[in-house]
Order: sequence, then structure tokens, then C-alpha cells
Amino acid sequence: MLIGIIGKANVGKSTFFNAATELAVQAANYPFTTINSNIGIVHARQKCVCTEFGVQDNPIHSICIDGNRFIPLNLIDIAGLVPGAHLGKGLGNKFLDDARQADALIHIVDASGSTDSEGKPISPGTGDPISDVRFVEEEFDLWLASVVSRDWNKVSREAESQGQKLEQMLAKRLSGLAIGSHQIADALDETGIYYKKTTLWTQEDIFNFCKTIRLKSKPIVLAANKADLPTVDKNINAIKNAGRDVIVCASEAENLLRRAAKKGIIHYLPGDNSFNIKREAELNDQQKKALRIISNILSKYGSTG
Repeated sequence: MLIGIIGKANVGKSTFFNAATELAVQAANYPFTTINSNIGIVHARQKCVCTEFGVQDNPIHSICIDGNRFIPLNLIDIAGLVPGAHLGKGLGNKFLDDARQADALIHIVDASGSTDSEGKPISPGTGDPISDVRFVEEEFDLWLASVVSRDWNKVSREAESQGQKLEQMLAKRLSGLAIGSHQIADALDETGIYYKKTTLWTQEDIFNFCKTIRLKSKPIVLAANKADLPTVDKNINAIKNAGRDVIVCASEAENLLRRAAKKGIIHYLPGDNSFNIKREAELNDQQKKALRIISNILSKYGSTG
């Protein structure tokens, strides 16, 4: 399975990617730090069956640590979006070409509201994460619509004259996007255009179909990043009140915890709700302060996301 990390520019996607994969890709506080997509391995954490059945296991394709199974998945860090990406603005074409490969998407949102719609830094709390969520998903839908509607009148007339099944015609148009014919059929049925002549489809029909097919073929999880900043609470509540499920994330904190664990300074497994300091005497005051802040984040949210 390939999971794509998407979002507008400069929301912390590369920091999230580094934290999840422990790879050191470039991350900085300006738009388009990621130009070429990065691919790494991330591990999903589940309780291992060895604890349930009281046996000793020897996993081949995963890792078992302290009764926790870490299952590998492929993760791709995709260049950030700006408004107008479906028209090629920014790195829009590159983004959408990479995103089409993914089986599922993690949408990284700047929950602190410290970046504008183009990813430029602004005062924390003045940005609107809900608008960011809306525009990123709409850009994806508009791009899909541009793929489907290209030479639509000609293609739809030819398909009707040849008696070609609608699912087959659309599957051909959407080839390479990891979208199955059953998902296309479900989306046609759900949008109510299954039995409508394709030559009578409007742009609204095409857009609604593309939005529905995106929801079915590219499920999205919202990750509210930068949870270590003080302006996140109202924005996270606003996202939830808009009816969206969201996972709170603190990528910088996770990065620090993993580095400290690798050096043997703390005991910590990804997904833990706490950590234990093993070599406190080696820490300076600044490092101790950072760990206290992270401990508060873990207490508040239950994990770094």
C-alpha cells in the first residue's frame, strides 16, 4: 500500500515525513521545500498476537517490540499545493501526478494557522485551516475533472455510437490513478448520472462525479499538525465542528523523541503516550525544557499523532 502526504505548501509535510520514516529530507519554513517527491517506509502500530496468545513470534515482514507489531507501509511526501494547482500553478502538475499513485492520503493541515493560502508565514492564529482543507480537496477534484472532461464531447459521442459501457470509457480516462471500475460504477450511481446520456453531462455533473470518485478511491485522513503551538485548540475544534475527523499531530516533537530514543537518552516507542528518561544527567536545561513541553503534549493528546 502507498500512502500519500498532501497539503498546501509549508504546513510541515516534510517534518511529518521525517518523523514517520526517520529519513532526513529537507524541511524549512518556506513554500516548495519539497520539489521532488520523497518515498520512505512508515510503520503502523498494532498489538502483537504474541501477547494475546502468550507465544514467541518471529515476524518476517514486520517488527515486534515489547508486544507491539510495527507493520511496514510505503509513504510518499508530495510537493505542496497552492490555489490554481489544477491549472499548473506552483508545482501543481507534479503534485497531482504523484498523488494519483496513492491508495490513501494523509492531508497535513497547519492547525496553528501560521501560514497563508500559498504557504507563506503569517502570524500564528490568523490563518484558516478549514479553508485550507477545502481548497486542497477542491484542487484535487478540479484536476480529476480536467482529466475526465478533456475532449469530452468528442469522446462521449464516440462512446455512445460504439455502444461502449460507461464504466469502461471512464476507466480508460482514469487509467493510472489506481481507481477501480467498481468504484466508478458506485460513484455514477451515487451522483445519479449512471443512466444520463454522457453527451448531456454538464461540468457540474463531471465535477460531482470526480469529487465522489476521489472520496471512494483516495480516502483522506486529516492530520492537524503543529500541535505544539498555542493557537491550535480553537482551530482543531473548528475542524471537528465542521464535521471532519482529525488526528492531532506534533511532528517536531515526534522527531525529537525518536532522535533521543535512538541515542538511548529516553525509552520511547512510536505511538507511546509517555516516555522515560534514562540518562537525565546528560541533558542540558534547554533539552529538559523541550522534553517537559513534549510530555505535556503527550498528556494532552495521548500521543504525537
